[in-house]
Amino acid sequence: MINLTWLNTELLIREGKQFSLSDAGQRLYEQGKPLLTAMVNIEREVTRDDPYEGVVKVMSPGSVGLKLYPKLLALQARYPRLSIDYRFAPNADIQKAVGESQIDFGFMSIKPTSPDVRGELLASEPLLLVTPADMRTVSWQGLTELGFIDHPDGAHHADLLLSANFQQFQHSDLLHRKGFSNQISLILEPVSRGLGFSVLPAYAVEAFNAEHAIKAHHLNVAVSEPIYVVMHSKKSLPNRAKTALDEALKWLGS
Repeated sequence: MINLTWLNTELLIREGKQFSLSDAGQRLYEQGKPLLTAMVNIEREVTRDDPYEGVVKVMSPGSVGLKLYPKLLALQARYPRLSIDYRFAPNADIQKAVGESQIDFGFMSIKPTSPDVRGELLASEPLLLVTPADMRTVSWQGLTELGFIDHPDGAHHADLLLSANFQQFQHSDLLHRKGFSNQISLILEPVSRGLGFSVLPAYAVEAFNAEHAIKAHHLNVAVSEPIYVVMHSKKSLPNRAKTALDEALKWLGS
């Protein structure tokens, strides 16, 4: 008989050159077999890195999100075992989420400053002056009479574009505000109704569903915002995130 001392019981019975299980050995076999199977499954699950299965978490500013989110949903439709978790957020929140590994990757319109976040300049997105459709030509007087439709990045965008194109512009705080919206898809709604003008990145203008009611003006001095792809500086992307990122890169700047 063979005795495994740590169990303090007989597990195997020697019968000449052969062995058979004792009652305790049979019970150990029956209870241990699923544990061994589970250990094999755990190893398989831990090391599995399927490029077309699992949750992919992404964040970006709203305009980039309007461009990319439908494209990533189309990717998910092709590979239904993928799950796209997409959040619209300001740059500071995106950098924080990447640095704390809350998301797989993101896009920012400023270069990241955290040592835990690496950024690569990917593309640029033009800023556009948008007025009601009946304003075919732009003058400073016409804009001041119309008034400004503000949004969370409105002051920053207006300062960049208007200061480069109008001598009379001093500061966005001096613009006559006619409204405000923090919903990226609705900022141009009051513009389409003739209530004011705004300054927005091109992807947000392209996504507006009443394009016949607005006019996007390309001014003499073009101004663009950079687009950085950002991810954790010390971690590699899982294959599913690489699949989503490759798809996103195909559309940015196109």
